[in-house]
Amino acid sequence: MHLWGIDLGGTKIECAILESRKHPNVMARQRVPTEAHLGYEHIIGQVVKIVDLLVQETGIKPASIGLGHPGTLDRNTGGIKNANTTALNGKPFDKDLEKALGIPVKLANDANCFAVAEAHMGAVPDRLPNAEVVFGVIMGTGVGGGLVVNGKVVNGRQGIGGEWGHNHLDDSGGMCYCGKLGCVETVISGPALERYYAGLTGEKLHLREIVALAEGKTDPAAIQTMDRLIHFFGKAIAVVINIIDPDVIVLGGGVGNCDRLYSDGVLEVGKHVFNTRVDTMFLRPKLGDSAGVFGAALL
Repeated sequence: MHLWGIDLGGTKIECAILESRKHPNVMARQRVPTEAHLGYEHIIGQVVKIVDLLVQETGIKPASIGLGHPGTLDRNTGGIKNANTTALNGKPFDKDLEKALGIPVKLANDANCFAVAEAHMGAVPDRLPNAEVVFGVIMGTGVGGGLVVNGKVVNGRQGIGGEWGHNHLDDSGGMCYCGKLGCVETVISGPALERYYAGLTGEKLHLREIVALAEGKTDPAAIQTMDRLIHFFGKAIAVVINIIDPDVIVLGGGVGNCDRLYSDGVLEVGKHVFNTRVDTMFLRPKLGDSAGVFGAALL
């Protein structure tokens, strides 16, 4: 049976068809822009568009679809909550998608999809196949996390299991879209780091440009920005380790591509974790930015 998965991000929507759960080979994939600024109905239209594109390309029609998205579906209200794609918040996204597509739709938090894909298909089986507790981190436009224990996602009573991006980290991050001050997301997400650099220099650069300048050791503001990332990453992830003590942490998202996180970042964790050393294994994602769409297909 073919598996269809959709990863709904802040800037792009990706859809992929996998051959089967036993043989998760990618048969086809497409991407379209999210264009969330155009509103909720437009996002739904973009999901329908990408499904139609793949049906036209392959001739395969989905019987159901799994979709990973920011935020979580509130069991009490039936609406999305906590999404940094704020057009989704309060909306019955699963019901509206089912109406638009005419098939069942299974929703899950995007970080949970990332975590379960890496735990089952990605970096974890390759490096530590007996891992019991896996924490999947997304550090990109936002900061999120997914917790997998013995192969299963831990959603929690309120659907916020693993949401370390909205722990308080430092007031200097300013107000978060969630209404709280100094969340992890306001300090070490990609946009937060770009804002910090712009505040030092008056120049707006993409994070990858800031990283390159820091690595070249020619731009003191870029170095300061990356030092800030390392410092606060260590403090933020040490809290997670102290609470759930995972075997493995997989670092995904654009910020997660920073090489220093795996060296200086882990050393910084050691300053704050409740142990004399850091035994936690930090891994790069094997599935790249497709982990979310694979995890959604596995739904």
